[in-house]
Amino acid sequence: MGKSKVLVVGGTGYMGRRIVKACLAQGHPTYVLQRPEIGLDIDKLQMLLAFKKQGAHLVEGSFSDFQSLVDAVKIVDVVICTMSGVHFRSHNILLQLKLVKAIKEAGNIKRFFPSEFGLDPARMGHALEPGRVTFDEKMVVRKAIQDAKIPFTYVCGAGFAGYFAGNLSQMGTLLPPREKVLIYGDGNSKVTIVDEDDIATYTIKTIDDPRTLNKTLYFRPPENVLTQKQLVDMWENLIGKKLEHITISQQDFLASMKGMDYAGQVGVGHFYHIFYEGALTNFEIGKEGEEASKLYPEVKYTRMNEYLRIYA
Repeated sequence: MGKSKVLVVGGTGYMGRRIVKACLAQGHPTYVLQRPEIGLDIDKLQMLLAFKKQGAHLVEGSFSDFQSLVDAVKIVDVVICTMSGVHFRSHNILLQLKLVKAIKEAGNIKRFFPSEFGLDPARMGHALEPGRVTFDEKMVVRKAIQDAKIPFTYVCGAGFAGYFAGNLSQMGTLLPPREKVLIYGDGNSKVTIVDEDDIATYTIKTIDDPRTLNKTLYFRPPENVLTQKQLVDMWENLIGKKLEHITISQQDFLASMKGMDYAGQVGVGHFYHIFYEGALTNFEIGKEGEEASKLYPEVKYTRMNEYLRIYA
């Protein structure tokens, strides 16, 4: 048995490009959906052509042409969708329902990975408005997958390092503060933060692994389960300077939503669940899930003190 053939949908996106890279690196025949909607987006086209140079195959297909999706799916064994679910970029979660329908029609897929990669939506039934839309829509997609009896792996349970580590989890910026830092509550909620390249590596490892079939893959690499205060300490040690710590209470943080645009309100809700409730780590992983670093101890994941060095 050779390695499974993989189709990546959303391959030019933030996670998608990393999934394509990891797929190629681990020796899977890799196909990337090339959508005519790309129009004049030269950056996306050049990324697709770069993938082709590295050995990926480009497959034409459009969400407005159902048969083209079915034909693309029939070429491969596994489909990974990485369409954006964040409101400050684009928000396309329910577009996946067309892909689920195409996978059901094709009838040949051994595994489908829908676009997840964040908080586990199955645990977010209590989530705040308006941010809960992300989780509600992901659950609609999950229900469609399970109703269609499509084999799946859900990948979730980590904060992306690019959005949570480099900026010390400050909202509205991607760069670390050098004078003062906002601390959420007591700053002691445990948060899993993982380099996006490592998330992609772990995801691809699961493709032909029976242990992850019809299960959720969570991320709890022991050295990357950190509190915000630990993250700030790492940064202070790197730059040799103590920052001014400003504590924001739960009430004040939620009140900051007022007057924000929709995307900002969504962000505040998600940060609230992560940093005040500890929603990435406040549960035991049961029989429905597996933990990535336990399954694949050979992956040398990036520690956050190493990750922060480039910002210093």
